[in-house]
Amino acid sequence: MGEAIGEVLPLALGIAISPIPIIAAILMLLSPKARGTSVGFLLGWVLGIVVAVVLFTLLAAVIPEGEPDAAKPVAGTIKILLGTALLFLALRQWRNRPKPGEEPALPKWMAAIDTMTAGRGFGLGFLLAAVNPKNLLLGAAAGVVVGTAGLTAGEAALAILVFVIVAASSVAIPVIAYLVASKRMAAPLESLRTWLVHNNAAVMSVLLLVIGVVVIGKGIADF
Repeated sequence: MGEAIGEVLPLALGIAISPIPIIAAILMLLSPKARGTSVGFLLGWVLGIVVAVVLFTLLAAVIPEGEPDAAKPVAGTIKILLGTALLFLALRQWRNRPKPGEEPALPKWMAAIDTMTAGRGFGLGFLLAAVNPKNLLLGAAAGVVVGTAGLTAGEAALAILVFVIVAASSVAIPVIAYLVASKRMAAPLESLRTWLVHNNAAVMSVLLLVIGVVVIGKGIADF
C-alpha cells in the first residue's frame, strides 16, 4: 500500500497545484456571495476528484492480476499513454503562455463569478475537477495505480483518501482560512490571485512535464 500511496502523491500534487481552480476559488472568496459560492465550489471540487479517481480505480481493477513480481504490460501501456498525454498538455501550456508584457487571458466564465450561486459554484467545482482534461488524466493515472496494485478494499480506500486530501488541499485551505478569518485573508488572497494569473502557464507546463515523465517511467517499469 505504501508504494501505491507514494505513486499517487505526485499525481495528487499535480491536481492541487492547478492555478485556474485556485484563482476561481479566490475570486469567489472576494465576491459578494463569498461563503455560499466558495463552499459550494469546494464541495464540487472534492466530489469531482473522488468520482474521477474511484471510476478509474474500478476500471483498472478489471485488468487481470499476475504474480506480484511479474510484468504488467497492460497497466504499463496505459501509464505510458497517460504520461504522453500529460507531456502534450505541458507543451500546449508552454506554447500558449503570454508573451513578456502581455496580460494573461483568463476563461470568460470567471467574469460571472460575482453573480454565481452556491449551486453553480458546486457545478463549476465538479466540472473543473472531473471533466478538465489535465485533472482527468491525473485522476485516471492515480486510478490505474490503485486499481492495479493488488490492494484490499480498505487499503484502496485509504490510498484514494490520501489522494483526495492532497489534491483538494489547494482549494480547501484558502476557503477554510477565509471562513475562519475573512477580514485578514482579503489582501493575501488578492496577492496570490495576481501571482497565479501571471504564472499559470509556466507553473502548469513545468508541473505537467515532470509528472508526465514520472508516469511514463512508472509505465516502462511495469514491463
